Amino acid sequence: MSEGPVSKFIDHHYRHFNAAVVKDAGMAYRKHIADGGRMLVTLAGAMSTAELGLSLAEMIRQDKVHAISCTGANLEEDVYNLVAHDHYRRIPEYRHLTSKDEEKLLKEHLNRVTDTCIPEQEAMRRIEGVVTELWKRDDQAGARRFPHEYFYEVLQKGLLEKFYQIDPKDSWMMAAAKKNIPIVVPGWEDSTLGNMFAAACIQKHVSSPTLMKSGIEYMISFADWYQKTQGTPLGFFQIGGGIAGDFPICVVPMLHQDLRKTGVPLWSYFCQISDSTTSYGSYSGAVPNEKITWGKLGGKTPRFVIESDATIVAPLLFAYVLGK
Repeated sequence: MSEGPVSKFIDHHYRHFNAAVVKDAGMAYRKHIADGGRMLVTLAGAMSTAELGLSLAEMIRQDKVHAISCTGANLEEDVYNLVAHDHYRRIPEYRHLTSKDEEKLLKEHLNRVTDTCIPEQEAMRRIEGVVTELWKRDDQAGARRFPHEYFYEVLQKGLLEKFYQIDPKDSWMMAAAKKNIPIVVPGWEDSTLGNMFAAACIQKHVSSPTLMKSGIEYMISFADWYQKTQGTPLGFFQIGGGIAGDFPICVVPMLHQDLRKTGVPLWSYFCQISDSTTSYGSYSGAVPNEKITWGKLGGKTPRFVIESDATIVAPLLFAYVLGK
């Protein structure tokens, strides 16, 4: 692989501590793909609002990422950024905001995520209007789909194209939709659009909440995908913690212990970027060795923990994997 300036910088400078783990994890990621493996990437937190699409989309396009598990927030917020980027407001001094400052943002319909405010009207309501019509259509037809499939339809058909405010190549959801890669969205109900769907059911715009396929159905579908691809080594790259990571990694022990299937391979690579600590039973801060006891990883699985800010580390590691 040819080495670009970012990769050369990492090779030269990243020699110890968390920096060395970034390089080690990146080298192992490269080897995993070079050996014919596939990679699942999980997204927790607000990585889409942090515009991770700038690097993740290229990873998807170049077949370095083959499946995504993400929160409902990350699913929708990448598309929010796609259609409303120019209306976002960044507040570098967010630590010094008073309660009155926060109330002013509320009145302006600006929902703050750390230093970034998402505009309600241009982002959330714009997408709500389009997706609600798709919900109504499927409700009348008796069709049921997963949450991410509605986003795929919106992007594949260009239903919001006239509102695009960034280059679509910088949207990871657009890259995923074009490749039609599997997406798992556990706990989708805990998202803005999930709240909107609940409201649509209460208002009877949609006749039943069962229109939307559930998290259990996501697990069933994901288990089917995992088994169909088990001839290919599958890696697990986790950004943050929480349900986005905990949900899909459990597919292996479920297949082994609950379905009593034999010969199902464990995850063949594991890396987590997290600033969580191992305390009070925290899963997000648990070291990878703990996962061996749950039948998720093996004793010889390459495993890495990068204790740092994912908004800094993930783009660097992705650039390294791409040889940039």
